[in-house]
Amino acid sequence: MTTLTFRDAVPADIAIILELGHAGDARGAETPPLDPATLADPRYRAAFDAIAADPAHRLIVAERDGEILGTIQISIIPGLPRFGMTRAILEDVHIRADQRGGGLGSQMVLWAIDQCRQAGCGLVQLTSNKVRLDAHRFYEKLGFKATHEGFKLFL
Repeated sequence: MTTLTFRDAVPADIAIILELGHAGDARGAETPPLDPATLADPRYRAAFDAIAADPAHRLIVAERDGEILGTIQISIIPGLPRFGMTRAILEDVHIRADQRGGGLGSQMVLWAIDQCRQAGCGLVQLTSNKVRLDAHRFYEKLGFKATHEGFKLFL
């Protein structure tokens, strides 16, 4: 298994991060093609800048030989439950499709979990689209348990 290196994303990584996320869209074959013209939309840079400016959030890229193969966002959230336990949310977890199945996703998520542990978190949580059964099996192999039902309200 080839080892990945991890670093905080820089603005030049925005397009590849968006491409990785688009390739992992839960709609599969029903996913509309990604319009390359949209990658320069200033809203992406504004979101990137907001993430980068907040020390509670990290947007990470996973590389091998200088090539980005994966991405993950780590958000640290303080809370009152469980005597003030800090928790982390892993979001937008993606490994390039042609690199899946070789352990790179496990490396990336385990690295992120270690980052959360080092930040003092007592819990790491994530959501996964209900139709992504392979992803569910992947997370379960890493020790995650499906303990809650997630809800979203788009505004």
